[in-house]
Amino acid sequence: MPLEVMDAVRIDLVSVIPGFFDSPLDIGLLGIARRKQHAEIHVHNLHDYGLGKYKQVDDSPYGGGAGMVLRPEPLFACVERLKSEREYDAVIFLSPDGVMFEQSMANRLSRMHNLIILCGHYKAVDERIRQSLITMEISIGNFVVSGGEIPALLLMDALVRVIPGVLGDSESALTDSFQTGLLDSVYYTRPAEFRGMKVPDVLLTGHHVKIEQWRHENALMRTRERRPDLLDNEGFKN
Repeated sequence: MPLEVMDAVRIDLVSVIPGFFDSPLDIGLLGIARRKQHAEIHVHNLHDYGLGKYKQVDDSPYGGGAGMVLRPEPLFACVERLKSEREYDAVIFLSPDGVMFEQSMANRLSRMHNLIILCGHYKAVDERIRQSLITMEISIGNFVVSGGEIPALLLMDALVRVIPGVLGDSESALTDSFQTGLLDSVYYTRPAEFRGMKVPDVLLTGHHVKIEQWRHENALMRTRERRPDLLDNEGFKN
């Protein structure tokens, strides 16, 4: 059945480099979701809440060491102002030590109404930010990038594409890899034969039940070969 949402999701992005989002939010699915009013995305410049003449948002870590740390004052000021205007379902921090982002999480977030996404930068953020402001920490993988902006785009793209009405074919999102716990099956299009390589006969029959059975078996085989960990996680035995 289609995923359902009551209203458009609102996402408030907090970043030290807000210009990073200028183009990505206007093109692709994020742009479509905004134009169709299924998603409302606002970008906030953390430097607007910075300290002193130079709008400082970071400082060196107590105890020494390399890198800089985001100070608590600017982030507290920004998040508290946003919270004074509306209630939020989650305040998300993108971090290498967060919960691994998966399709089920994208589905769940797509049903929420108001989200804040904090894009980390520099070496780290002051731990008091995580203790007091953050309600959900998310990681996109076992690697480090220069800031939370790219992970935020990945999260938002995965989120909006399952909102009904964003994709031209809403069923497409529901048959993607990971929606059923498996990788998706392989696909073919015209011509039926290309350089001696033929499309499997069953896909040319028009027999929808047999085709769906073939696709499920193919998805199971591909998952077993390429991502057996998914079968363990979902409890598939066959």
